[in-house]
Amino acid sequence: MITSQERPVPSEPVRWLDRPENVRRVYYAVWFLCALLLGLELLIEKHVETAAEHWFGFHGFFSLLACVVLVLAAKLLRRIVSRPENYYDDC
Repeated sequence: MITSQERPVPSEPVRWLDRPENVRRVYYAVWFLCALLLGLELLIEKHVETAAEHWFGFHGFFSLLACVVLVLAAKLLRRIVSRPENYYDDC
């Protein structure tokens, strides 16, 4: 007689991002795309509104800085608005 411990567990299908070589391809594709867009900045005429926008790579670096600030603000906001785990059980 087969017990529940001996039954084979159906495995999940292997998806394409479960394979390390595909993750590596996506990683390098994102880096390539970033480098390509940064390189295209040299070829495109800019119509800017501020002097800082003339700097090479300004928009990329500004958006990176904005993302970092948003993450730090979210961490701070979490400390301010979070409640204990059993907050609603006490009512």
